[in-house]
Amino acid sequence: MKCPFCNSTLSKVIDKRSVEKRGQIRRRRECLKCFKRYTTYEMCAQLEILVIKKDGSKQPYIREKLEVGLTKALEKRPGIDKVCILLDRIESRIRTRGLSEVASQMLGKWVLSELKKLDPVAYLRFASVYRTFSDPKDFKKELETL
Repeated sequence: MKCPFCNSTLSKVIDKRSVEKRGQIRRRRECLKCFKRYTTYEMCAQLEILVIKKDGSKQPYIREKLEVGLTKALEKRPGIDKVCILLDRIESRIRTRGLSEVASQMLGKWVLSELKKLDPVAYLRFASVYRTFSDPKDFKKELETL
């Protein structure tokens, strides 16, 4: 870590705290050369995940894209405030498996399993788009699995 005042790489950590809302660690440092103090933030690197689509093409995993789909499924439902928690669980599954690529079908199954536990109506909404329901009978079949 370079001092922003003198560019020295010699510093000591005076204080450190967790910033829970952002998942970061805040460190208060003192330069051992010029003795000025400054603050740094440390956080985990973002996931570098590729999503393999049905046609074989690969796209980068974009959390916001999945968040939009979950928000639409949970719109006007009691679990709308749990979208970030669901996304964290899904990303945790990817991380714990050590995957750098994940099939869109697998990602969809994980989302559906999380929604099934949280809210059956949101589950049906998401499943209808994910599985491209074209007939009311499709809803009936899916309801029977619940």
